[in-house]
Amino acid sequence: MKHRNAIGLLIIAGLLWSIAGVLIKSIPWPPLVIAGLRSGIAGMVILFYVKRPRFTWNKYQLLAAVAYAATVTLFVIANKLTTAGNAILLQYTAPVYVALLSFSYLGERSTMIDWLTIGAMLLGLVLFFLDELTFSGHLGNICGVTAGIFFGVFTILLRKQKDASPAESIILGNALTFLICLPVILNGFAADKQSVVLILTLGVVQLGIPYILFAIAIKYVSALDAIIYPSIEPIINPLLVYLIIGETMGPYSLIGGLLVLGGVLVRAIIQKPNILIKSTS
Repeated sequence: MKHRNAIGLLIIAGLLWSIAGVLIKSIPWPPLVIAGLRSGIAGMVILFYVKRPRFTWNKYQLLAAVAYAATVTLFVIANKLTTAGNAILLQYTAPVYVALLSFSYLGERSTMIDWLTIGAMLLGLVLFFLDELTFSGHLGNICGVTAGIFFGVFTILLRKQKDASPAESIILGNALTFLICLPVILNGFAADKQSVVLILTLGVVQLGIPYILFAIAIKYVSALDAIIYPSIEPIINPLLVYLIIGETMGPYSLIGGLLVLGGVLVRAIIQKPNILIKSTS
């Protein structure tokens, strides 16, 4: 697969991921019920795609599964406690952690533009916490930041398996998420028809299919590219939530989000000539 095609898969994954906010907000269930059922369904979708998974049970496969489970669980919790825009934009601080870890663990050097991007994103991160939110809102922001850290670690560990089959870590991560949330699921919830349709959409379309695309693409791009190119997600996610639910972000969060997203997009534009060179090789 060419580098350019892998980037295309990442962009499609970002588009599918972007419906998370409006769907999670629309399901009146506890966050751990949503997280567990979403991952249980997604795990079956990915398992169906892989058909014959190769579980090596090595440290990278297992640690990636743990990081994945933490990412998807904290992201759902963040969506329930703070705005969908805050939750997704805070998760997109992940390039900071990827850049810090990439050289140590992957030998992939970060450039000057990468570090300038990181500086803008860190400034944006601070602004999210200046809005006058409730305690639960700030707790949601903390969950969003932590989800971003785990997403960065997950991407590094998945990239570490680029010569193997990264999808197995995602299958294990979904299974782990389901098991962690199972006690809450068994405690009971109101399974109305609309919510069932929405959770199926979350599991299949929003989580299962895009993570298949992500696992394919990450073999052909750097860890930082794998984080940056699905960045259409934090644009569409809060927009859909605003148009359908009417939820808006606070003024400081909006500025912070623009810094986070602007840093990501400027970095992508500046690196574009290098991408074109790689895609023809």
